[in-house]
Amino acid sequence: MKIVVLGGGESGVGAALLARAKGIDVFLSDRGVLDDTYRQTLLAHGIDFEESQHTTERILDADEVVKSPGIPEKTELFAKLAAKGIPVISEIEFASRYTNARLIAITGSNGKTTTTLLTHHLLKTAGWNVGLAGNVGDSFAKQVVHDTNDYYVLEVSSFQLDNCYAFHPHVAILLNVTPDHLDRYEYSLRKYADSKFRIAQAMTAGDSLIHYAESQLIAEELDRRQLPVRQVPFSLVSAPETGAYLAGEELVVRSNGLHYRVPREELPIRGDHNLLNAMAAMLACQAVGVEEARVREGLRTFKNAPHRLEDVGEINGIRFVNDSKATNVDSVFYALGSFQSPIIWIAGGIDKGNDYAQIEALVKEKAKALICLGKDNEKLKAFFGDKIPTIVETQDIRETVAKGLELGQAGDVVLLSPACASFDLFRNYEDRGDQFREAVLSMINEQFAD
Repeated sequence: MKIVVLGGGESGVGAALLARAKGIDVFLSDRGVLDDTYRQTLLAHGIDFEESQHTTERILDADEVVKSPGIPEKTELFAKLAAKGIPVISEIEFASRYTNARLIAITGSNGKTTTTLLTHHLLKTAGWNVGLAGNVGDSFAKQVVHDTNDYYVLEVSSFQLDNCYAFHPHVAILLNVTPDHLDRYEYSLRKYADSKFRIAQAMTAGDSLIHYAESQLIAEELDRRQLPVRQVPFSLVSAPETGAYLAGEELVVRSNGLHYRVPREELPIRGDHNLLNAMAAMLACQAVGVEEARVREGLRTFKNAPHRLEDVGEINGIRFVNDSKATNVDSVFYALGSFQSPIIWIAGGIDKGNDYAQIEALVKEKAKALICLGKDNEKLKAFFGDKIPTIVETQDIRETVAKGLELGQAGDVVLLSPACASFDLFRNYEDRGDQFREAVLSMINEQFAD
């Protein structure tokens, strides 16, 4: 069997390592320049590869292609693969063939990483032998080379799911489906939802599908598909007999014979959206039998990933919060709703077809000023021009922080929650958030120096 891996990042190199470990003839091809660490890994394991090009003839000689999720399929190369009937799969699909571990898979437009990290942390602190993979942690395929885990918690994106067919999670979490990445789905929300629901296509009656009860789109898709799984909803407004919900200031979590309450104040993550993420993570733990005491212990010690409503510092009583991961409007909705204080909102970047109407009322209520951080801010200015008292523009992160300080007063929050991709001014959302944090900390240090 011959496998070609397209893409030489974390997932691609992991897939190549697994193929080599299983005795498969493997060749890796990347149109870009490989990171030196990955290049050395391939050389050390005797894996044939190329970079800065795709040799079409060699790729078309494959029996199967493992594609990295960032590579779009609307190119001539993929048309040729399809014409020859060569299957194209994801690293997630490939790795899942070679493990007997139970899989907990998490997807959604927002909240995937937080829910994945929390689920993994709760299992880990409970003493479970569990790996972390997908869009976080090390490559799933690379971990399966040695396959020492009994469980894997996987964050999976729509791009990864697009090339999954037999991938079978025993527990799946579908957090939400709201418009995002529609440029990859012909601007069709239905096609995007179809991608998300691939997480459940191979699930069976003994498996658990944990989902957000208030999503009308999810409810419609569940009715349409009639999936043979155990459905476990979570909700902020209703009280499902089996599932999780908010009762006053307590989270009630009951499924799989377990039933307990957790005060909201004991959660390590803030905001209503994180209540939902916490419910989903705790339901996943209940699905595999983690006891209440272990869950509570894990909640006390969890630290979320950066760039997700991350407090980065305070200057003159003004809080600066880094929510750079909020690259769509839905994420901003939850971020704005997480604060009672007046907000100086920093937004902008590369618009992905945003509909700002869904946050219009909340912005009017919460935002006293808007700082547009991007090369093209016309859409933001046109929509919010008569809705926010003060709008300013900048293309420099330090100037952005300075303007936040200038416009704010003690008790205010300066919130970086961009609603847009970052690639106009930054390498990625992490770079944007890191630069924001560094600028805030630099100003704090200067203040103390004075």
